[in-house]
Amino acid sequence: MASAFIVPVITVNESYISVFSEQTFLEEQRGGMLLTDRIDAQNLRLRQSDIGYQTDWHIAGDPTLIVIQKGVLRIMLRNGDFRDFKSGDLFIARDYLPKEIEFDGAIHGHKTKIIGNESLSAIHIKLSY
Repeated sequence: MASAFIVPVITVNESYISVFSEQTFLEEQRGGMLLTDRIDAQNLRLRQSDIGYQTDWHIAGDPTLIVIQKGVLRIMLRNGDFRDFKSGDLFIARDYLPKEIEFDGAIHGHKTKIIGNESLSAIHIKLSY
């Protein structure tokens, strides 16, 4: 019997405003493990950010799976929603704009900042979809 692995996602609504959602990956029992189907990726990067680091409004563009290894990363949206991701958490950032829509720093995107008294270590895996 299949179960599901649910991953938080930063995506866009029909107006291309960044929102939180979830993506479900089905898992199957394989040799005593629960595994999802293969998820193709293009590359990975290792990230370090100091205490106090924060960004301005931006979009992810390419879908990226981010795995937090150490520290706490807060993702903030225009509507005031935010989520804190800590060591062991993961999420997919895939908010984007079509080529015909120019990024507007007063409307689009999300912001991030490191919270707490610990620097951030994370893995960024650029997904192929």
